[in-house]
Amino acid sequence: MPAIIDNFKLSLTLAAFLPFSFFLAYGIMSIPAGLMAEYFGEKVSILGAFGLTFIGSFLFALFPVYSVALASLFIIGIGMAMLQVIINPLMREAGGEEHFAFNSVLAQLIFGVASFISPFVYTYLTHELSNYNGGGNLFINTLSILTPKEMPWSSLYWIFTFIISIVLVIICIVRLPKVELKNDEKVGAFNSYTGLLRKKKVVLYFLGIMAYVGTEQGLANFMSKFLNTYHGYSPLVEGASAVAWFWGLMSMGCLFGLIILKLADSKSVLKIFSFLAIVTVALALFGSSELSRWAFPVSGFFLSVMFSIIFSLALNSEEKYHGSFSGILCSGIFGGAMVPLIIGWMGDLVGLRSAMLFLFITLGYILSIPFWAKPLVNNKTMKIADLCNKK
Repeated sequence: MPAIIDNFKLSLTLAAFLPFSFFLAYGIMSIPAGLMAEYFGEKVSILGAFGLTFIGSFLFALFPVYSVALASLFIIGIGMAMLQVIINPLMREAGGEEHFAFNSVLAQLIFGVASFISPFVYTYLTHELSNYNGGGNLFINTLSILTPKEMPWSSLYWIFTFIISIVLVIICIVRLPKVELKNDEKVGAFNSYTGLLRKKKVVLYFLGIMAYVGTEQGLANFMSKFLNTYHGYSPLVEGASAVAWFWGLMSMGCLFGLIILKLADSKSVLKIFSFLAIVTVALALFGSSELSRWAFPVSGFFLSVMFSIIFSLALNSEEKYHGSFSGILCSGIFGGAMVPLIIGWMGDLVGLRSAMLFLFITLGYILSIPFWAKPLVNNKTMKIADLCNKK
């Protein structure tokens, strides 16, 4: 974000329109994507999703300007929204239902590892390509030809384009299994959506997903800029490291959450983790430079269990139409568009630190969920001794 703001000469509001463009696609496409997958089948749909992602990445790689970035991120967001809906039933069928939970966690772990590594890739490319005068390896030489000298970070989009092209070839070759959707995975008729949206609890859980994704993206998008503005940390070094550890600790938190949710009620876990997230964000915003540098990443650990708990509490609060309900909840990922935009707009008016106080509203809402949530089914728990002795 700091590099984008500097290169495109953006205000915080205009910079926030970039994640807005990406997450707006989730709000628009989450429900239609389910209908498309059922109509066209998984292989065609997944090729279409990655095809859109390829187009979006290639478009910005060729024309790295702000207006194209907005369009590019929206196209990529549509592809990612489609994948969000397609991947889970496909994974359940391909890996076997009995292994679905393990494979889901493994996929989340891979996502976390990639998120941890990517800021360091950004740092490496920016360092190597800044003021590049030749003499590097073939990889750097090639990127230096393709990338504007004043925007070395945009080289990432050539890498994205290359990776996605390989994925497209693999999917074309690989034979994907036919997915038989369970009743609770099928997307319902229009009446099922209108019926669900009339229920107060459905709207409240939708807002919960919006609050979570908005908090996550508000922190991820602005922590590097905050550390640079208020503590003088370099976006290429400490800023990139903070973002990397934010995602890395979030992945570790997911693994820890698997254990803790076997021992404690999910509502109690959400209360504790929400409160600790509020504390760490407060330390990040008002603590010393060193404390702020580490509090931002640690907040990712406490955010890690929130999405899955809110999602499961929501689905366990409704007896039917889980497919439609999931589509509504996934549309709540649109919060990742709204909250950064609000922070950016407020940041231009009152400063970034004051603007990021908005995160206490979203975290406060998440903290309220376990107090009013009334799931029909609670998560099954066991004693520590039983967990240790379980074979």
